[in-house]
Amino acid sequence: MTDSNGTAKPTPGPGPRPSATPKPGGKSPRPPKPHAVKPAPGPDQPHPHPVVVPTVTDPSKWGRVDEDGTAWVKTADGERVIGSWQAGDAAEGLEHFGRRFDDLATEVALLEARLAAGADARKTKAAALAIAETLPTAAVIGDIDGLATRLQAITEHSEEAAAHAKEEKERARHEHTERKEALAAEAEQIAAESTQWKAAGDRLREILDEWKSIRGVDRKVDDALWKRYSKAREAFNRRRGAHFAELDRERASAKTRKEELCVRAEELAGSTDWTGTAAVFRDLLTEWKAAGRAPREADEALWRRFKSAQDVFFAARNAAVSERDAEFEHNATAKQELLRAYEHIDPAAGLDAARNALRELQDKWDAIGKVPRERMQELEGKLRAIEKRVRDAADQQWRRTDPEAVARAAQFRERVAQFEEQAAKATAAGKKRDAEKALEQAKQWREWAEAAEGAVSNR
Repeated sequence: MTDSNGTAKPTPGPGPRPSATPKPGGKSPRPPKPHAVKPAPGPDQPHPHPVVVPTVTDPSKWGRVDEDGTAWVKTADGERVIGSWQAGDAAEGLEHFGRRFDDLATEVALLEARLAAGADARKTKAAALAIAETLPTAAVIGDIDGLATRLQAITEHSEEAAAHAKEEKERARHEHTERKEALAAEAEQIAAESTQWKAAGDRLREILDEWKSIRGVDRKVDDALWKRYSKAREAFNRRRGAHFAELDRERASAKTRKEELCVRAEELAGSTDWTGTAAVFRDLLTEWKAAGRAPREADEALWRRFKSAQDVFFAARNAAVSERDAEFEHNATAKQELLRAYEHIDPAAGLDAARNALRELQDKWDAIGKVPRERMQELEGKLRAIEKRVRDAADQQWRRTDPEAVARAAQFRERVAQFEEQAAKATAAGKKRDAEKALEQAKQWREWAEAAEGAVSNR
């Protein structure tokens, strides 16, 4: 191309244009700053344009600019003219056409990066073919043959990359479909079985959040799975609502029942039937626990009311028990002193006097009254010891004077005399044998008589 004065201009190529028009004696624009290539997105995410490091080559290896401004590039087919440079000296022209090649090479590198990152392979292929068509006439100085080889590689691998991308997309779609099916099944199980209402509700919300993050599922399949999840969530909400409605009814019933128990407890608060009323309060407490929970605030207020009535009764009972215990302790002291006063009772010194003293002791003992339970065995044991001492002495005296025992011993002596008399008559009659038999019987009865007499004398 020529301007109005007939001066040749550089022929523009398909690659990026210089960032600014070079001026005679001016500096060429700087290439853009390099950036690292961004990581490839997943198969279900959009593919941003990768940013690559701009290519910088030495144009003097691949062409020249003559002193008259004619620009040449070397290719496998030989040198060819690509344009004319009139905006400066030859070195600046060479740098200019080299920079145009770098821009074109950077665009090719961008296509390679996009292909590697999984971008649309068909679009990448079309862009590569478009650049390849412009190479034979491109006004650039650089490794055009190498650039053509790279563009050919992009074209050849685009179909393979497209197939791989499609496979990856299908795999991701399958995995995401399976995950949503699993989430829908979990939601259905929660809806049918779970009674951990808070934890289950939280889990359903977590499932929803995860659901929203899963993309790339076939629209019809996704709609069907969403209906399953939505239906399960609604079923759970209905079941949870029914549960809490029933719970509200139960709590209202518990409130009514506990109000009745409070009335009964307040009626019993002033009772002085300590044992019987304490048992009734235990029964009321059992009924309270069985009634279940009322609404929280009401339940706490009712419990304070019930416990207040219970505390009034048991405080009065404890005061009465404390007073009774003090009285019992005083009685124990009185009985201890009574025992010391009557410990001198001695039946051997006179049984009648001992009996009279014991009766006095027993009368005074009963008049004193009850003692603490833990002192009862000790004190009663000492009293029983005195009673036993007097009773044993009375029994011994009775045995010594028992008329029946004395009469029995006398009867045995009479029988001895009768058998001795029979023996004497038999001897006189010459009946030796009868005499011996009578004497034997007399001996036996004598032994019995002596035993009976001994028993009476030993009492």
